[in-house]
Amino acid sequence: MSQTAQLVLERLVKALVENPDEVVVTPIEGDGTVVFEVQVNPDDSGKIIGKKGRTINALRTIIKSSATTGTKKVIMELVE
Repeated sequence: MSQTAQLVLERLVKALVENPDEVVVTPIEGDGTVVFEVQVNPDDSGKIIGKKGRTINALRTIIKSSATTGTKKVIMELVE
């Protein structure tokens, strides 16, 4: 489950940024949750967040729907 969601998230983020080689997606599994920490170049943070947070909210929605476990909550965080 988390591998598929991780690959989807990584591809989407790399397509949005100017420095795709610096994108790192780290899954952290806990009790009932999977947190995907996304690290990008500081210059690309604004592109991931988007205007009024629309881009990051859209990414979160896509990741939640691609992670079809039904039992674990999926969370995406941008780590600066």
